[in-house]
Amino acid sequence: MLSPWFGEFMGTLVLILMGDGVVAGVLLKKSKAENSGWIVITTGWAMAVIAGVFTAIACGSPGAHLNPAVTLGMAIRSGDYSNLLSFFTAQMLGGILGATLVWLHFLPHWKETPDQAAKLGVFCNSPAIRNFPANFLSEVIATFALVFVVFAIFSKNVAASAPAAGVGPYLVGSLVWGVGLSLGGPTGYAINPARDLGPRIAHAILPIAGKGASGWDYAAIPVFGPLAGGALAGLLVKILAF
Repeated sequence: MLSPWFGEFMGTLVLILMGDGVVAGVLLKKSKAENSGWIVITTGWAMAVIAGVFTAIACGSPGAHLNPAVTLGMAIRSGDYSNLLSFFTAQMLGGILGATLVWLHFLPHWKETPDQAAKLGVFCNSPAIRNFPANFLSEVIATFALVFVVFAIFSKNVAASAPAAGVGPYLVGSLVWGVGLSLGGPTGYAINPARDLGPRIAHAILPIAGKGASGWDYAAIPVFGPLAGGALAGLLVKILAF
């Protein structure tokens, strides 16, 4: 049963379960973590990445992309596009199921939370200032930073000083933490189409108490912005050949 497809599915499921879970804990009423803030959210997402990467590797995906933008960047870098469709499908389905588990885990809290925007924010992103060109650019820059530095962490140029086996996921988690703290303010740093679109689909189809619209007018930004950023990072790394 273990396979790259299953690894990407399970890793993304765990990523979203823990990542959307920390947002739910902070935003939903009567949660013990209510109002604990941005530092808690960014830290929780960093830990979610570490857990998701280890899960993906254990379940059969040694690359542990968990992110269509990473998959696209890797494909452009290598010239091998054979995994694009299968990984995209696994990541999206993992995102939907992970978000569904968050809904179940916090089941009594949706009814206690009157703010529809807060409930949507558990599942997907919305910008601090609604300006689609600027929002798109922010997602491109943040995702470029993510994917480019992931390549740098595992570059052959740092192989001599590379950390011991098993430390890589912690470095990637720290990178995601840094991206969130430094670049996450404008849009909430989707930096991952599966992280936004999968849970947004879950929000649209689940019977969430008192939910509002699923924000489809914004949904293209956290999909195509990260894909563009990942593609640019992959292209630059291919040119630099590191």
